Amino acid sequence: MINQKVRDIMNEQIKWELYSSYLYLAMAAYFDSQGLDGMGQWMRSQAQEEVLHAMKFFNHIKDRDGRVELLAIDQPPSEWSSPAEVFQVAYEHEQKVTGMVNNIMKIAQEENDYGAMPMLHWFVDEQIEEEASTSKVAQELKRIGDSGDGIIMLDRELGTRTFTLPPVGGEGA
Repeated sequence: MINQKVRDIMNEQIKWELYSSYLYLAMAAYFDSQGLDGMGQWMRSQAQEEVLHAMKFFNHIKDRDGRVELLAIDQPPSEWSSPAEVFQVAYEHEQKVTGMVNNIMKIAQEENDYGAMPMLHWFVDEQIEEEASTSKVAQELKRIGDSGDGIIMLDRELGTRTFTLPPVGGEGA
C-alpha cells in the first residue's frame, strides 16, 4: 500500500502534469495562430507526453491501492511575445517540474516508501531529457533572433516531431 504522504504529493503531481499538457496545448494554439505549424506540432506532441506522465502517477497510485484525487487545473497563459519567449517559458516550466519530482523523491525517501523509487527514478531521468529538449530549442531561437529564415527552418525541423504511444506496460505508460 502506498504511503499517504507520498500519495498526496503524487496526486498533486498529477495535477501539474495535466497542467503541463494544458500549457503546451496553449503554446501550440499560439504557434498555430502565428502560422508556425511545426512548432505547434512540437507542442502538441509534448502535451500528449505530459498526459502520459500524469497517467504514470495515476496508475502507480492505483496499483498500490491508493486513491487518486483529481485536483483543479489553472488556466495557462495564451499570449507570448515571440517563439523564443514561448520556449524559454517551457524551459523554465520544466525546471519547476524537475523541482517537484525531486521533492516527491525526497518525501518518498523520508517516508521509506521504497515502492515509489523505481518510478521516481524514471521521472528524474525523464526530467533531464525534458529540460534538455526545451533548453536546446530556446537557445536556438536566441541565436536565430528575428531572422525569419531561421525561424522558418527551425519550424520545419520541429514539425517532424511525432508522438509515439509507448508499448502497453512500458516505462512511459
